[in-house]
Amino acid sequence: MDEPVVKTKPGAPPLFFEAEAAGLQWLAAAEASGGVRIARVLDVAPGMIALERIGGGRPDAAAAAAFGRALAATHDAGAAAFGAPPDGWSGPLFIGRLPQPAAREESWGVFYARDRVLPFLDPAVTAGNLSAGDAALVREACALIAQGAFDDEETPARLHGDLWNGNVLWSPEGVVLIDPAAHGGHRETDLAMLQLFGCRFLDVVLDAYDAAHPLRPGWRMRLPVHQLHPLAVHAVGHGPSYGRALVDAARQVLALG
Repeated sequence: MDEPVVKTKPGAPPLFFEAEAAGLQWLAAAEASGGVRIARVLDVAPGMIALERIGGGRPDAAAAAAFGRALAATHDAGAAAFGAPPDGWSGPLFIGRLPQPAAREESWGVFYARDRVLPFLDPAVTAGNLSAGDAALVREACALIAQGAFDDEETPARLHGDLWNGNVLWSPEGVVLIDPAAHGGHRETDLAMLQLFGCRFLDVVLDAYDAAHPLRPGWRMRLPVHQLHPLAVHAVGHGPSYGRALVDAARQVLALG
């Protein structure tokens, strides 16, 4: 048996790895209904998590199509509400090293603006990666979102929540996901993050997803709405280029409204 991958983080916040384990296990519960394969949690303790080691594989169109179909099934496994934490988890939530709130909202827009974009603006300003004036423009876009401009009939999806290319592992058996920021949200948010940070055979993934669970018309135009969250997170600690990208996305959101 391969040695597990053991992750540690000196000075990790309380329940940091326990939150990761809860997210992985919640996402893995969707595998029974055809969801994406999730790295197995072998052990978790304060300051440590041990995961199964995933063998390397070569990305190809067949694996990408299977990933798209499976991601739709994971999303369709659902969540209790917009912003809901993994079932059975009442501790903190994180994205990367940053905390982010849980919620139980019926309105996606209220949850998303309040709990996935606004919490990161002041830290980004403090870090020098976003000006106060630009933060005000992002707040304007958040106000539009919170008013329900992009709400629809979608029910809360079971999101990975940090679905960038580095968390998509191509194994010999297909895609395996790691390092989630799992919560209930809008399924377009995961797809927007894949689009933002790149994914091998992305068009194949998206076409297969859309065939499995058709997306609402105009979803590509709404990508900037759903990219505000990851851009705001990155504006906190990854430099002013992300602050500029965040402002550009906010302008596009306001134009859509």
